[in-house]
Amino acid sequence: MATFVLCSVNRTAQSAARRCLTPHLKGLASAGESGLLLAPSRHRFTTNLRFVSHGTAGRTAAGRTRRGALALSGAAAVTAAAAVAGFLANTNHFQRAEMATKVPRAAEETEQEGDVLERCRGFMSLPVTDIGELQGRKGEMRTRMEMLIMETQAEFCKALQEVDGGTFKVDRWDRKEGGGGISCVMQDGKVFEKAGVNVSVVFGHLTEEAAKQMKSRGKVLKGKDGKLPFCAMGVSSVIHPKNPHIPTVHFNYRYFEIEEEDGGKQWWFGGGTDLTPVYIDKEDAFHFHNTLKEACDKHHPQYYPDFKKWCDRYFYVRHRGETRGIGGIFFDDLDTPSQEEVFHFVKSCARTVVPCYLPIVYKHLNDSFTPEEKDWQQVRRGRYVEFNLVYDRGVKFGLATPGSRIESILMSLPLTARWEYMHEPARGTREADMLEVLRNPKEWV
Repeated sequence: MATFVLCSVNRTAQSAARRCLTPHLKGLASAGESGLLLAPSRHRFTTNLRFVSHGTAGRTAAGRTRRGALALSGAAAVTAAAAVAGFLANTNHFQRAEMATKVPRAAEETEQEGDVLERCRGFMSLPVTDIGELQGRKGEMRTRMEMLIMETQAEFCKALQEVDGGTFKVDRWDRKEGGGGISCVMQDGKVFEKAGVNVSVVFGHLTEEAAKQMKSRGKVLKGKDGKLPFCAMGVSSVIHPKNPHIPTVHFNYRYFEIEEEDGGKQWWFGGGTDLTPVYIDKEDAFHFHNTLKEACDKHHPQYYPDFKKWCDRYFYVRHRGETRGIGGIFFDDLDTPSQEEVFHFVKSCARTVVPCYLPIVYKHLNDSFTPEEKDWQQVRRGRYVEFNLVYDRGVKFGLATPGSRIESILMSLPLTARWEYMHEPARGTREADMLEVLRNPKEWV
């Protein structure tokens, strides 16, 4: 959960910040913002957004809230931050609000001890698997992962609805071969041209084509009588904004389990989050990558550098000689050091999707743009389509799996795109700068 932490400042500033924040906090509370936490305290009201410069962001402890502090989660935090912008105008050396991504201990305990039904109340829909079945095996990885992806879907959808003002259409679907999914889609909104957040939980037997794809990645699969029972689940999202100054974002976190002929199981996790801007903004790139790095660093210091490189390699449009965007992290077939440790890493990554993206959306919400900039956005979307249809593993696996929901698989495609013959931006333009970054991936943190 993303958190802005308000901690104490000098006495003179306290009353000013209180006057600035109070009407906004009341408004959020009356609107039913589930992430609003007003911690009771016998101490005086504490009132300052903790800011860090780019040079110190990586060294600041994330997620610690002093007693009596007021914490705002998700998109609500960004709204409150905007409310105090004037109050903090004289601190222009502070470059960005620290996004705390550490999960409170209480949330960890809730996952282990909380009632499944109670947790389901905050979802966009009931889970794919029957609640009674989930309660009966709530300690199993399949249940824990399904609850995580449902929570991730709900948190992200609610944050997007808050900034856009629109509402997601919730579309439940069943797969006759086993399982189903929940597709949440918002089209033609005020901010987002198309926003989709999918959850799928499917099971059955791998087809020969799907098994070949996995074996080509080094998997040794031994089925009984040629059959490979499997279970696959994940949450995936692609957001295409209207404004070309707001980047497209994509994330996917998934779990795969296969039963072999001896009854043993192979399992692995995969996923990642990546950003596809139309124009380069170095501050946005730093914020996005640094938020992911902080989540990775909690688990292993090599995760971010390794998975950042993997992301650049994976999202490479070979026939164009350029990456799809400025990357992020990507990993697949992750099955070490242990199932528990990998799951907690995936959970940390999934909980960054709001704090790594929503501040960027709010920053560019009212940016003006020209018809030429819109045309460039359409050209870049064409490249996005090319990658997804030609190279993307998820699309290829989905199309090779009987009973897959084609509408949900192709949800990642934008409503509109453009292909121009022999298009090449003029030297010295912002479009040319963007292309240079895509042809030569850079380090952002």
